[in-house]
Amino acid sequence: MPTFDEDGSIPSLIRTFLSESPEISSGDVARTASVTRQAAHYHLRRMVEAGELKAIGAGRGRRYALAAAWRKQFETAGLLEDAVWREVLLEVPSVGGMPERAQDIARFAFTEMLNNAIEHSGADIVSISVLPGDAQGFVVSDEGIGAFENVRRAKRLEDHLAAIQEIAKGKLTTDPSRHTGQGIFFTSKAVDLFTLTTNGWRWTVDNVRHDEAIARVGARRGTHVSFSVDPHTLRSLNDVFDDYTDPDTLDFDTTRTVVRLFEYGVSFVSRSEAKRLTRNLDQFKEVFVDFRGVEWVGQGFADEVFRVWQSDHPDIRLVPVNMNEAVRRFVERARPPYQEAKGISPR
Repeated sequence: MPTFDEDGSIPSLIRTFLSESPEISSGDVARTASVTRQAAHYHLRRMVEAGELKAIGAGRGRRYALAAAWRKQFETAGLLEDAVWREVLLEVPSVGGMPERAQDIARFAFTEMLNNAIEHSGADIVSISVLPGDAQGFVVSDEGIGAFENVRRAKRLEDHLAAIQEIAKGKLTTDPSRHTGQGIFFTSKAVDLFTLTTNGWRWTVDNVRHDEAIARVGARRGTHVSFSVDPHTLRSLNDVFDDYTDPDTLDFDTTRTVVRLFEYGVSFVSRSEAKRLTRNLDQFKEVFVDFRGVEWVGQGFADEVFRVWQSDHPDIRLVPVNMNEAVRRFVERARPPYQEAKGISPR
């Protein structure tokens, strides 16, 4: 079950709920927000009148869903993601009319996420929704095994949290002979807001606020991916790829690992947390370790990342960024002298 968004409003809660589940009832809203059914009905009715939601059914069985501009279901067998995208372009004027820069991002994200559902979910049906709004929204849903469970099984990881952490680093694929493992990673960096909900977890990447977070949510079958693109975005798809690829070889050799994804809370103490963070980072030449939102790290955590792991991988640039002074003290104390000699300074 979702919790309140930053502004604490009931409409924000409803939007969060519908990023995880296709429908919501007034009872769901009343229980989660600790308000009366009458109050829940009031907000739901206002959102229907504004065209943001649509009502399904009547009476106590009435439920509410996002008012999609376009929604269809497809059988995954033999489905081609580019053919579905062309159908969307033809049938949804707001998508077909997007400026080229925004449309390139939307096409990349849409086809990558639909391809994942077709080839990896194990589901027979995939549902596609295009949502109205200032930012063009898309939803790709299936009722398969769940993306995090699929990765956990294939990579023999300890839990779904570990699966999120590995996906967020990039280069993770359950089928290396056919896929590079870059689709979800680059989609999450290219769009304005990206949410992947499955197996009782929600991973959110907000590129407008430059924030990334995970949360426990109510479990539901399958995978639910939503993302939005501002038609007037200044970001280009080439800019996104350039941030993480070598300009000479075009290899995907840079990643940004977000420390806050590796444990709940705002402090990091243990070596086990550090080992989860550094797992598989040896696939990259340069790693930005992002401490945004982290208030404190322990000596063991810093030592494991910036002395032990870095000493074992001297050719990889490990660059800590977005540190407060408390974090900076422990990190700099742990960093081997040769990093400073190589000019790898914290940011």
